Amino acid sequence: MTFRNAANISLAVALAGVLAWSSDTGKSTTVKGYVLDSACAFTKGLKKPISANCATACAKAGSPLVILTDNGTIYWPIADTTPSSGQNDRLLPFAGQKVTASGKVFARGGSTAIVIKKIEAQK
Repeated sequence: MTFRNAANISLAVALAGVLAWSSDTGKSTTVKGYVLDSACAFTKGLKKPISANCATACAKAGSPLVILTDNGTIYWPIADTTPSSGQNDRLLPFAGQKVTASGKVFARGGSTAIVIKKIEAQK
């Protein structure tokens, strides 16, 4: 293989990666789960929040709020803007509650994120 062929192959692979990355617009879906702080979702093995007060206190202390579904999937709420912004202000009214959220879901490296279009407390 010549240097020129190797360079062309490398360029093609890089271009394919860029196109794959830029065309991933996320899949629209609806998720149902509890809003709780991310630290408890990982370190305490909770299936639901301890309390709304606990989730609120952790969020106000800087812990990102997440949505934990019944099957254990953790959705990280993200913004699709640049520069991006945290989503705690949007989720704080639902801290400790079970919600239904719809929006675009993205998966990468074992993490799942959602750009929330609509969120409401479950009845």
